[in-house]
Amino acid sequence: MSELKIRRRTFLKLGGGSIAATAASALVPTVASAANPVDTSKTKLPYPKKAVGQVGRMTVNAPVTFTYPDAASPCTALKLGSRVPGGVGPDGDIVAYSTMCTHMGCPVVYEPTTKVFKCPCHFSMFDAEKAGQMIVGQATENLPRVRLQYDEKSGTVSAVGVEGLIYGRQANVL
Repeated sequence: MSELKIRRRTFLKLGGGSIAATAASALVPTVASAANPVDTSKTKLPYPKKAVGQVGRMTVNAPVTFTYPDAASPCTALKLGSRVPGGVGPDGDIVAYSTMCTHMGCPVVYEPTTKVFKCPCHFSMFDAEKAGQMIVGQATENLPRVRLQYDEKSGTVSAVGVEGLIYGRQANVL
């Protein structure tokens, strides 16, 4: 039996070619996968829709607490009494925010006389009438705003999303 001698360069070309062919065949979709296409363009999971309250039961400057988008995310909805940017409801005055301070996650408290959320830990303040804008303090981000939707027929306000990142998370929907 004679030995077949192959130069190293030829060996590498043949070996690399067979690996490339195997990889290419793995990338070609099969009939089964083509029948059930997967939407790979989505980078975010959808937010759930959750009822927050009835407009008729909400009073001006009385916080309504709820959790959104999951049980580990405390939030507050407010009827401010005057139309605000992004407000919903018949008067455009209902807004909602995450109540976790963007500085270190301490629970913020709403103060009705000033319409400001205050953090008792490091004294950051956020304006409820101006989209949760940070006014003063250690925080560098605004409070995450909960997007609301108003249903005229039932008078229900529902949470449908969050603008901004909830403290301590890499994504709002887990």
